[in-house]
Amino acid sequence: MVDTVDTVDSMPSHSGVAKQVLRTARKTTRRQDYSSSTKRALIESAAELFTERGYAGTSLDEVVAAARVTKGALYHHFASKLDLFESVFLKVQREATDEITAAFGKIKDPWERAEAGLVAFLKVCRRPEYRRICMQEGPVALGHERWQEAEREASFGIVERTVVDLLDQVGEELQTLREPFTVVFYGAMRSAAEYVADADDPESASEEVLATIGAILLGMRSLQPTD
Repeated sequence: MVDTVDTVDSMPSHSGVAKQVLRTARKTTRRQDYSSSTKRALIESAAELFTERGYAGTSLDEVVAAARVTKGALYHHFASKLDLFESVFLKVQREATDEITAAFGKIKDPWERAEAGLVAFLKVCRRPEYRRICMQEGPVALGHERWQEAEREASFGIVERTVVDLLDQVGEELQTLREPFTVVFYGAMRSAAEYVADADDPESASEEVLATIGAILLGMRSLQPTD
C-alpha cells in the first residue's frame, strides 16, 4: 500500500507550481520583447537605408549591420528583401494615413476638414521617407499592381468619406455621382502625390497643388444652396 503521507509530500506545492509558471511566463515575455525589438530595429534601419539608397541600392548585409542583428535574425522575421521592403512600405503608409486622419479628425466643417486633410497630405508627400519609399521605390519594388492595391487600401477610404461629406453640402443633384466623384478625386490625389514626389522643388509643387485643388473645392462650394 502506498503511504498517503509520502505521496502528498512528493507532490509539488501550489506555491511551487505558481512560481514555476511565473518564471516560464517571464522568459516567454522576454523572448517576445526581444523578438519585437529585433523586428522593429530591422524595419527602422531598412527604412533609413531604403530612403537614402533605394531598394536596389540597399543590401541585406547593410540592413543587419545597421540594426546590429544577425542575418539569421532577419530571416526569422522576413522571408526576403522584398518581404522586408513591403513591411517598411506598409509602416510608412500607415503612419501617413494616421497623420492625415489626425489632422482633420476634430474639424466639424466639411470644407475646412477637406482643406486640412489636403494640407496634411501634401506635407506627408514632401517627407523624404514617404517620397522615396512609397512614391518612387514602391511601384518598382512591389510591382505596379501590388503598389496600387496598397495605396488604395491606405487612402481610398479617406477620400471617399471626404467626398461624401462635401456632396452632402451641395444638394441632392449630385448625390447620385458619389462614386465617380470619389474615383476622380482619388485619381487627382494620387497624381498630386506623384507630382510632388518627383518635383525638384517639393515645396513649390505642394503650393501649386494646394491652389489647384483649392480652386476645385471652391467651385464645388459655390454649388452649396443658400438659405
